[in-house]
Amino acid sequence: MVAALRARATARPERICDDPWAARLAGDEGFALADRFLSAQPAMELWLALRTAVIDDRIRSFVGRGVRQVVLLGAGLDSRAARLASAGVRFFEVDAPASQSVKLAALEGLPDYPKDAAVHVSCDFEREDFLDRLVARSFDAARPALLAWEGVTCYLTEPAVRATLRRIASGCDAGSAVIFDYVGKKLATGRATDAGSLAASALVSELSEPITWGTDDIVPLLHEEGFRRARTMSFDEAALNRTGTYDRSRFFRFQHLALASVAGEVGF
Repeated sequence: MVAALRARATARPERICDDPWAARLAGDEGFALADRFLSAQPAMELWLALRTAVIDDRIRSFVGRGVRQVVLLGAGLDSRAARLASAGVRFFEVDAPASQSVKLAALEGLPDYPKDAAVHVSCDFEREDFLDRLVARSFDAARPALLAWEGVTCYLTEPAVRATLRRIASGCDAGSAVIFDYVGKKLATGRATDAGSLAASALVSELSEPITWGTDDIVPLLHEEGFRRARTMSFDEAALNRTGTYDRSRFFRFQHLALASVAGEVGF
């Protein structure tokens, strides 16, 4: 579904993001799910396009400043390793074994996709330490990295979110940074009242991905888990910055992005 939304956004005349592989990775099932979601939350496509573009830009910025390791946590059908490839930069895609198998099988059907764009790191997040798994596949924890954690936190428990962030803060080079998205507490706790939010939440629950966690202020949590630099951005800010628009009728307004580091530079 997410790949299909990226594909739809890419096909727009004035596109915000550009993912030439998204449509083929999504397949018919992805587009059918995207249509269902958009019938409830029309602004979801815009948010996905904005989220993709902001994270893409941060990766380009960090690479431009000399970072040579990019980690995609919970990579799914992401194509950044191919889209944003740069000489001397290593991309690592970390995902659960089943999800990664689906991705690798899908890539076999894309002859133009560079299969060696990323180091694929299989990780059972319930039983294995993702950073240990990365190091075992030649990730250098003593060198700065940018970790992108997209579309994941809202489906986890707060202890799981904290544990992942704590591991990044304590185990990676202090100049590393993590960029991730999160939802507001009202949606996560089932207190959203508009029909669109309720329908969207019901659909992801039907897909066995219920929304379980959110916060209206990520900064205290980041501080508690070891970060000392942080920037956040709301859906409305991203939309205004990228499109020059603000629309109160966009009910899908509970999404946020955060960029955090222990000691490195952060900024959108």
